[in-house]
Amino acid sequence: MIEVWNSLRRLTAARIGLKRTGASLATGPLLDFQLAHARARDAVHAPLDAARLAADVDGFGLLVLEVASAVVDQQHYLMRPDLGRRLAPEAEAMLTPYAGRYDAAFVISGGLSARAVQTHAAPVLAAVLPALRADGCTIAPLVIVARGRVAIGDRVAAALHADGVAMLIGERPGLTAPDSMGAYLTWQPSAQTTDAERNCISNIRPDGIGYADAGFKIVHILRAMRTRRLSGVQLKDDSDQLLIGKD
Repeated sequence: MIEVWNSLRRLTAARIGLKRTGASLATGPLLDFQLAHARARDAVHAPLDAARLAADVDGFGLLVLEVASAVVDQQHYLMRPDLGRRLAPEAEAMLTPYAGRYDAAFVISGGLSARAVQTHAAPVLAAVLPALRADGCTIAPLVIVARGRVAIGDRVAAALHADGVAMLIGERPGLTAPDSMGAYLTWQPSAQTTDAERNCISNIRPDGIGYADAGFKIVHILRAMRTRRLSGVQLKDDSDQLLIGKD
């Protein structure tokens, strides 16, 4: 029986077949669970090192701007999601001089796992930007937002006059993945954009959707958005079929 559980464990990070002592978990699995829970809590509360992230993405040939949401600190961010969707007044003023006509804008925020974007944002951009430039896309300055929610990418793209936006953000940590990043892609976003108008690529990390595959999916969706001039539930993501074809 032990060999059966060991075989399954090689296929998943899920907690299966845990040892028990009477009605309780054995000490080892219990301590592992507590450690995973602590890592998830730490991920939620850890601040984004915007300066280090800006240095990591500085080599992509894009101007890098750092702005903030209307949130004042991390505790406020967790309690007021609505303010995390809005830019601070000075942020809008900072973006205005860089407004133009762009095909795409990329926005990065720590979300609920700053560790995720600190680790994964730069490698994903390295996979995405050359392909978009080969397509002739015009790309807006790269914007890092302190304590932003998904919808703040809409405000940034609208301020820069970008047709499409890709929001890279740390996802809610799980007990096996405290560093998962999501990418939310939206066509012609505005303050009235709803979640139904976004396409989401979730679980971007080496043990989930790897950088190359995530980059391929982002480029594919952005191309489809430009062609069909829509996003969200109206735009089916068929990139998985193309990835299978690549192999």
